Amino acid sequence: MATEDEFDAIRNDPDPIRRGLRAGELIAVYQQRSTELARLRKAAIEQANRDLGLSFSEIGERLGLTKGRISQIRTSAPAPERAFFGVGPVAIGVPRRIGHEEGRERAYVDANDEATRTYLQRKLGELALTTTEFGISPDTENVPSGDCIIVCGPKSAPVARRLLADDPLLAFDRTEAGWSIIDNRREGRHFSPYRTDGTRKDIGYLSRRIADKRVIVHIAGVTAVGSEGVAHWLSTNLSTVYDPAAELTDCIIECEFDQDLIVTGSQLLAGPYSVLV
Repeated sequence: MATEDEFDAIRNDPDPIRRGLRAGELIAVYQQRSTELARLRKAAIEQANRDLGLSFSEIGERLGLTKGRISQIRTSAPAPERAFFGVGPVAIGVPRRIGHEEGRERAYVDANDEATRTYLQRKLGELALTTTEFGISPDTENVPSGDCIIVCGPKSAPVARRLLADDPLLAFDRTEAGWSIIDNRREGRHFSPYRTDGTRKDIGYLSRRIADKRVIVHIAGVTAVGSEGVAHWLSTNLSTVYDPAAELTDCIIECEFDQDLIVTGSQLLAGPYSVLV
């Protein structure tokens, strides 16, 4: 939340370009918080009806709102699972991979990583969340400030390895048989069918945690198509994995894809597992 000093700093900034940029950033933050307040009010109304046994007319009287306005709030405010991604704006990061073209190194984004980002941007847009983009370089170590989504496996950047090291529920491991996701809850190990026998199926890791009073969502496939599979599943199953009482929630997603590496289906393979606040 901006303070009076922040308002004054923007108002008194002599550089008009910087002043305009900072004002725009603050407007975006306030818009996101306004939407979140609408979600919180809707949730409070539903809870008062459910837990206190109040009718919606009674709730309206206590809040100084008409029954019609209460009905409008209940139908128009964002869904509760919007909070899965935090308050917003939400920064979405995907790996910037290094390739060679005409003898020169060039950074590029894998097509499946791009599809993953598109799925996420579409879903967050439906939830009235503003998004920004950033690239994850092979040497990126830290997550950005604020709510964010990190689409990155442990072999792509240190930031993914750091996040995984703090996860007590699931882990990535590499053996002679290849990469796998370890399920510490059930003491099991899941391999990618695509990497083991060529079947057009892959697996992906999905984790949502609260850290430093913000939300970090971490997505990582055994291959990039596995990450897309997670986003594909999340786009229609967000309520399945969202637990408002959880500090950490993990699951493993399996997906199918066609010969062009385009995801055609996805399903929950393990979880959701949660660590409560």
